[in-house]
Amino acid sequence: MSRKIEIMDTTLRDGEQTQGVSFAPEEKVSLAKALLSRLKVDRIEVASARVSKGEQEAVKQINQWADENGYGGCVEVLGFVDHKKSVDWIKGAGGKVVNLLTKGSEKHCHEQLGKTLQQHVADIKQTIEYAQTAGLAVNVYFEDWSNGYANSPDYVYELADSLRNCGIGHVMLPDTLGVMAPTEVYDSLRDMVQRFPDYQFDFHPHNDYGLGTANVMAAVNAGVSAVHCTVNCLGERAGNASLAEVVVVLKDKMDMQVGVDESHIVSVSQMVESFSGKYVAANAPILGTDVFTQTAGIHADGDQKGNLYVSKLHPARFARRHSYALGKMSGKASLAKNLEDLGISLSDADQQRVLERIVNLGDSKQRISADDLPFIIADVLENQQFEYAVLKRCDLESQWGQAATASIELECEGKTYTADGEGNGGYDAFMSALHKIAPQLTVELPALYDYKVHIPRGGKSSALTEASITWKFSSGKMLTTRSTNANQVYAAIEATLRLLNMLLSNKNIA
Repeated sequence: MSRKIEIMDTTLRDGEQTQGVSFAPEEKVSLAKALLSRLKVDRIEVASARVSKGEQEAVKQINQWADENGYGGCVEVLGFVDHKKSVDWIKGAGGKVVNLLTKGSEKHCHEQLGKTLQQHVADIKQTIEYAQTAGLAVNVYFEDWSNGYANSPDYVYELADSLRNCGIGHVMLPDTLGVMAPTEVYDSLRDMVQRFPDYQFDFHPHNDYGLGTANVMAAVNAGVSAVHCTVNCLGERAGNASLAEVVVVLKDKMDMQVGVDESHIVSVSQMVESFSGKYVAANAPILGTDVFTQTAGIHADGDQKGNLYVSKLHPARFARRHSYALGKMSGKASLAKNLEDLGISLSDADQQRVLERIVNLGDSKQRISADDLPFIIADVLENQQFEYAVLKRCDLESQWGQAATASIELECEGKTYTADGEGNGGYDAFMSALHKIAPQLTVELPALYDYKVHIPRGGKSSALTEASITWKFSSGKMLTTRSTNANQVYAAIEATLRLLNMLLSNKNIA
């Protein structure tokens, strides 16, 4: 039967153990707000106790915001079996929940702590008692539980049994090294759930074998009430289970009730990308830039004739759109879909000529987007209907320690326009000048939303540079223009001129 599964996101704690990732305090606060108020996960784990004063200040700000906005019991901090130290740190940060890290394997207990289970349990109870006296709710991690259960299940049983009457909220069972397969997860967790029916069990998977999401499914089938994950699969080594995958699979494949707002999954993912510097693969499920792009012409044809290639994973569900790739595998239907989106009408003969050019470009491994289509059309049809504005002159000057300047001359429909600009770099100075000319052309330039520069791997300083600029219109519509040049500033300028010509060719583009 369908039941509610809690999602505990640990991007800000376990995700920060990703090599090279360290969130600034203000980034942690922003992400915590997004996770709880926009994405609507049930709980978040935001830090480990006693890390630093800066970390404590960030946790303090998160807790203050959470208290003021009704999320007070949803913010958790990892603490250690150290009697008062972790508890005092968390209490000092305004925390309400401690996730106590205990040793879930006999080997860790004996070799790392040098203690018997009885000694360790005494220390745990001492810390729990102090935390509860301080007003904290207590959850307990059984660290390395997966190996502990496999190697010495009696140790795990005795640990769980010893803490039975301690007022623990959640008992969190981690596959710390990501060593389990779904059958192992199901068998071991089913055993734990049946032996200790009074406990609320969480499952905390890692993705070392690429089985994170599959193991979550097995854990839910076994009866756990909550699962842990991270945005963009951040985490140590191969990372944790991906929040996006977990949420969608629980809903679609297991008919579970999950409170996450899917329409914000991608925007929060992009936020984490920006703050972490770790970028999602283009083909990553749900999140990747290419996952809602149909490449084969036969798929576009099927969609055009009856949505034959549509599944539950529809892009609108995640505030995204379908696109149809242009390249060597494109067919008439792919081209027709893109022409329809751009509002361009071509004869059958012209469509065929354009399609041939697209296929040839694809064969040469060039990247083609729908935004390139008007220029391909203009080139194929040997006219300039999509090149209204031509940059006749662009003089850029930069001196160390001074603002850059640009002097440009633009020709449009027989008229010449000139302007000067100043900015933080050559491209910024060019944009300053262009903004002075745009009103004379009766076009409104959209906001620059994203600006990426790509060079070939192993490329030399003289290599071609691709500038990819995403623009955001006041209507919310996004548009990307690209260009290549050995000079990255000129590549960006050429990409911007493509935008300008598209605006001039279709004043209703926004």
